Amino acid sequence: MFNEFGGPDVMQIIEEPVVEPAVGEVRVRIEAFAVNPLDQMMRSGTSPATVPLPHARLGVEGTGVVDALGPEITGLKVGDPVILTAIPDAGVRGSYAEYTTVPASRVLARPAGLAITEAAAIWVAYSTAYGALVEKARLRPGDHVLITAASGGVGRAAMQIANQIGAVPIAITRHTANTDDLLAAGAAAVIATDGVDVVEAVRRHTGGTGADIVLDVVMGPGQQDLLKAVRPGGTLVAAGFLDSRPTPFPTSAPLTIFSYRSFEHTLDTVVVKRMAAFLNAGVRLGALRPAIDKVFALDDVVEAHRHLEKGLHAGKKIVTV
Repeated sequence: MFNEFGGPDVMQIIEEPVVEPAVGEVRVRIEAFAVNPLDQMMRSGTSPATVPLPHARLGVEGTGVVDALGPEITGLKVGDPVILTAIPDAGVRGSYAEYTTVPASRVLARPAGLAITEAAAIWVAYSTAYGALVEKARLRPGDHVLITAASGGVGRAAMQIANQIGAVPIAITRHTANTDDLLAAGAAAVIATDGVDVVEAVRRHTGGTGADIVLDVVMGPGQQDLLKAVRPGGTLVAAGFLDSRPTPFPTSAPLTIFSYRSFEHTLDTVVVKRMAAFLNAGVRLGALRPAIDKVFALDDVVEAHRHLEKGLHAGKKIVTV
C-alpha cells in the first residue's frame, strides 16, 4: 500500500486482517500479479482516475485460487484456480496482496495450460487488445492493422490476436533494434520510427492502400502520422496514453475514430464471456501466450516498479506471492 504519491519507494508491505466476502463476492488467495503502467500512474499521482489516499492499494490483474465464498455464489467452489478480470476500484481491492475480495462476476476460470506467471499477465493486455480490435474495430481476416508500442504487453497481445484471426499485424516501434524481436513475436512487418517515414512505410507494406485499422496506445503528436496512414473508411482506435504530450484534435479525415477504455467491456458480462472463449481457444491452440520479462518476489515489489520505469518493454513484470 502507499500513503502518498511518488516514486516506487512510497510503497510498503503491511499486515491487515483478511476480509470476509459479502453477498455475491469471493475471496481470492493471490498467487501472482502483474505490474502494469496503470499501477505506476496510480502510485505517482498521474492516473486519470481518483486514487483514495491514504492507505491506497495497487493492482488491476492477477491470478490465484478461490479461498472463500460469500452468500449466494453459484458456479464456483473453494480451490478453483481463477484470474481476476477487472478491479475498477484497485485503490481499495487491488491485487498487490495475499488476498483480495471481489464480486464473483470479476473472476474467470484460469485457462488450462498457462503457468501461474502467464495467467497473472494475460487478462489486461489481451482483453484490451481484443476489445479494441475485435469488439470496437471489427477486425476481420485479411485486414492490415497498425499496432503502436508493439513491444509492450498490449502490442504483443494485439499481434497474436491479429494472427489468430487471420489479419496482418504491422508493428510500430521507436527503435530499429526491436525489429528482429517483433518479427519473432508475430509481426508481419516492422516499422521503426527512428529510421523511416511511417506513412510511406505503411503504404509500402499495404500495397499502396493504407492500413485498415490502427491500434494507438501511445497518442500524442505522433498520431497525426497514423491518421495519414489509414485508408479512407478505415478505423483508428485510441486505447492508451503512453505519450503524455497533447494529442492534436484529429482533422476531418475520412475514417472512424474510437476512444477505447477497457472497463467498458470488462464490466460487461456478455462481452467478457466472448473474451474468455476467444482467450481459451487461443491458449489451447498455442496462438496466445504472454511474454514474461522478469519475475519478482512480493518483498521485491519496489524493485519491480523500478524495473518497469526503466521502460524496457520485453514483456510483463510479474510478482509472485
